[in-house]
Amino acid sequence: MPRIDLNCDMGESFGVYTLGHDEETLPFVTSINAACGFHASDPQTMQRIVRLAKQHGVAVGAHPGYPDLVGFGRRELAASYEEIEADVIYQIGALWGFCRSEGVPLQHVKPHGALYNRAEKDLGTALAIARAVKAVDPNLYLVCLANSPMVEAAKQVGIPFVEEAFADRAYTAEGRLVSRKLVGAVLHEVDQIAERVLKMVVEGKVTAIDGTELKLRPDTICVHGDTPGAVDMIKAIRARLALAGVEVRAFGIK
Repeated sequence: MPRIDLNCDMGESFGVYTLGHDEETLPFVTSINAACGFHASDPQTMQRIVRLAKQHGVAVGAHPGYPDLVGFGRRELAASYEEIEADVIYQIGALWGFCRSEGVPLQHVKPHGALYNRAEKDLGTALAIARAVKAVDPNLYLVCLANSPMVEAAKQVGIPFVEEAFADRAYTAEGRLVSRKLVGAVLHEVDQIAERVLKMVVEGKVTAIDGTELKLRPDTICVHGDTPGAVDMIKAIRARLALAGVEVRAFGIK
């Protein structure tokens, strides 16, 4: 039976500002990536999302990004590899504290936004992130864009990893994510997205923005909870996978 994990970025509210549909989305995903205070979130939000994940039996991962609250971590910063490594250690540690206080294991680390985009292209950045993960806990999984330098970094450093594909993001012919600055970078058609995810999981293929067919074998699919119609999209994906007999569960569960 085919098997897949569905991961979603959560806990990205800040103070009085609410972002995303965490409570509505949690019942339909199997892993979450919790913001760690640099690109979004705050201590109470981190505590709340860990508690919610525990309540729903959903696996928790850290979602470290650039220190860029104003830009939501989507702006490229000229951070050195040493800075990136230290920043990622700091953020994992912050979320780990809340996980430990709630008796919830930390499953993985997935970089956010511009940091993820840099790591999927630059091996040095990916290695800095992988070293940070290993320094905190060598048993944590690194979530890597499928077929990217992030996979090579995890192998070189010697940490477990999973390869990721995106349900609602367009791909270039090279297998990279299309920049959010470009038209068509984010997909919105619910039925199209559900069929696309099924094709990724069952056939190991996805069609790039120029029509090129790419090969990939994802262990986890990212669904975004902050885009318009996100909850309906995630429900449709779950329904389509169930109809095809695909098992949906966290990748950390053997």
